[in-house]
Amino acid sequence: MRELGQRATGPGRVYLTGGATAVSFGWRASTVDVDIKLAPEPAGVFEAISKLKNELDINIELASPDLFVPVPADWEVRSEFIARYGQVDFLHFDYRAQALAKIARGYERDLADVTAMIDRDLVSMEAIQRALDEVSPNLVRYPGLDSEVFRARVGAFLGPDHA
Repeated sequence: MRELGQRATGPGRVYLTGGATAVSFGWRASTVDVDIKLAPEPAGVFEAISKLKNELDINIELASPDLFVPVPADWEVRSEFIARYGQVDFLHFDYRAQALAKIARGYERDLADVTAMIDRDLVSMEAIQRALDEVSPNLVRYPGLDSEVFRARVGAFLGPDHA
């Protein structure tokens, strides 16, 4: 984050998501890649990413929950600030949205991540349910996502008390 923020030539925001969030909180020791969303995109950020990927031998991907599932309308204000380096703010992408995207994927590691977020009080089962209720009308905008399967996965994860 420090290197990316210092090398970017303009202001913007970088949202960490997925494994990057898991590693920063310490429930995972490593991640295959660093998933980020740029909004607004800092000037010079892609040049900085290109150099950092080689210098630090890390894989940086543009991947965020909103590419896979609808996210709550207030995701930006609900994203947690981490730090500012240079003119760039770094935040964790809204935990509710991260949880929904991970549950949608349904991999064991993703579900363990959601459990870790709940255990660390980053998100609650009630907040995940409320987020699902809010975004459900927008599921039609994600044709690659089977809305019934998605709702069933969230329901199975949350259990009968949260249906």
